[in-house]
Amino acid sequence: MSLPLLSLLIFTPLAAIAAIWLLPARLTRYVVALAMLVGLALGTAALVAYDPAGVRFQLVERVAWIASLNIHYLVGIDGISVLFLPATALLFLGSLVASWNAVSDAPRLHFSLLLLLQAATLGIFCALDTALFFVCWELTLVPLYFLLGRWGVGAGSGLVAARYFLIMLAGGVPLLIAFVMLATSQPVPTFDLTVLLGTPLPRSMQTAFFLLCLIGFGVKVPIVPMHTWLPQFALAAPGSLVALLVGLKLGAYGLIRFAIPLAPEVAAELHWLLAGLGTVAILYGGVGMLAQSNLRVGMAYASICHVGLAVLGLASFTAQAVQGAVSLLLSFSVATGGAFLLLEFLRQRTGSTDVHALGGAAKTMPLLATGFLICGLAGVGMPGTSSFPGEFMLIIAALQSHTGAGMAALFGLSIAAGGFLSLYRKAFFGPVTRPAVADASDLRPREWAVLVALIVMIASIGIYPGPWIEIVRPAAEAWATGLKH
Repeated sequence: MSLPLLSLLIFTPLAAIAAIWLLPARLTRYVVALAMLVGLALGTAALVAYDPAGVRFQLVERVAWIASLNIHYLVGIDGISVLFLPATALLFLGSLVASWNAVSDAPRLHFSLLLLLQAATLGIFCALDTALFFVCWELTLVPLYFLLGRWGVGAGSGLVAARYFLIMLAGGVPLLIAFVMLATSQPVPTFDLTVLLGTPLPRSMQTAFFLLCLIGFGVKVPIVPMHTWLPQFALAAPGSLVALLVGLKLGAYGLIRFAIPLAPEVAAELHWLLAGLGTVAILYGGVGMLAQSNLRVGMAYASICHVGLAVLGLASFTAQAVQGAVSLLLSFSVATGGAFLLLEFLRQRTGSTDVHALGGAAKTMPLLATGFLICGLAGVGMPGTSSFPGEFMLIIAALQSHTGAGMAALFGLSIAAGGFLSLYRKAFFGPVTRPAVADASDLRPREWAVLVALIVMIASIGIYPGPWIEIVRPAAEAWATGLKH
């Protein structure tokens, strides 16, 4: 296509930032909403334009950026990344709705940071130059730090923001070293991923590269024991922000895109490490969820549990595992992200998401309670919901390659499901004893619209996953074939 869809997708939020500072303040939210709707349309157009049977990378745009270092503005999509474009745009639109009336302090700055975060996130999914990817990766830290530090909901949100920023900044160091090592290992130094995939690192350098990427991406996944920032973040940040961070699993995407295919021999040798880290995350997340009384923290532990399944499944290095992992990560965007958006609606109404401050919430907020139940069940892999196809494929892949770990994963997933149902029962059923719950109103029309969109996605992916999986299949097969060669 002659139309630069991906550049329009990435730069539309940046253009909106300029617009909201030039136009009257009363138009800020409407400009942001328009930009995010345009982004959703462009992401959907990219999905429609993508041909799964065509060449691997499509809609490619290349412009020389830093010629002396052979760094390019190089963007493109394949079956692994294309589904995340409309999912990201939809989740950001939901986040805007969740914060529509909740931001009264410096709204222009708040929504500018939100748009910057959207542009950087879309850049991560589109980047085919490792230097461009790293710039977008690090750029997400700036808006996240200020959004949490200034608009956090807890007394210690500033400290949590600083801790998150420093941990992620430290995680970026091994990534930078890995990408520089990768680029300089070529006869002609290059950061072009399409070239690097055809000429992987020499065996002598693969170990260092893989371990550096595992640390850098593992902090963001997060894998245990580098997970400690997530429960604190979930409790201190607005639910709209947590939805973006938990719903978009950028660390797991990095493992699929870079760590494994660029160091295939070492990844195959260290399959036990990936499988072990995934299994520990599943068990730890499931058990950790049982000990929580706050819905936001509980869902954070559930996300640790289920992203661990993606890591475990990837240790089989099969096309089926990649299809399952991408499908599960896509479900995180609509199911887990949707759950946190609904929890933000709940917090705005009652002032808390702790089960001890709720009880009987389903009587006064039946639509919210129903939506959260659907999103929560999707998050724990209920058949007929968006997470089930991906989890099913990942469990099969794990049982075939690491039978013991696969059995342990089934146990951990069952614990997580039980933990969710327990938290839900305490929060939404029983008598209404709190005035804040008794006086709470149900979902407003724009909030209901977001919920309907999420439920449609959850049901369509869960009931009829074939078209979504077929979009991923050719790229997943190319991914697995590249590891064998």
